[in-house]
Amino acid sequence: METERILLRPWRECDAESLFKYASDPDVGPRAGWPPHKSVEESLQIIKTVFNTDTMWAVELKETGEAIGCVGYLPASNSNLNIPSDQCEVGYWIGHPYWGKGICTEALRLVIDYCFNVKGFTVLWGDYFPENPASGRVMEKCGFKDTGRETLCPNLEVGADRPVRIMRLNRN
Repeated sequence: METERILLRPWRECDAESLFKYASDPDVGPRAGWPPHKSVEESLQIIKTVFNTDTMWAVELKETGEAIGCVGYLPASNSNLNIPSDQCEVGYWIGHPYWGKGICTEALRLVIDYCFNVKGFTVLWGDYFPENPASGRVMEKCGFKDTGRETLCPNLEVGADRPVRIMRLNRN
């Protein structure tokens, strides 16, 4: 999956240094529910375990070939939300130098297309911490609507005690 600027591809072990470069930033992970990475070795472990799935992709900047973020979806069985099996939850993050450049929106649009047209999901869900409104704006730009609901996500490593705002996108 790709646009003019980005390519979504599986994570590779050789991405560990790039992942660490962006995921060690204390402004990145906690906004998405995980702690900053402490070492390249930790980033490699995340690639081998958390990102070693066909539902998570590295966001590669075509201009440099570097992995600068992550985008994907969680099937209902792994979702932070209680949703039916024909629905999923989307998620994303991007390295701080790339904030405000529309890259997350591009990446999320590719995942939306994949989830609806390849996987056949009927509804996509997303959530974000209210203190990170930029994440909500990414979803809004992609057609998600605010449900007006908030919930806790007890499985998050960071922020399990803070409510997240729930967004929804119905298949057209």
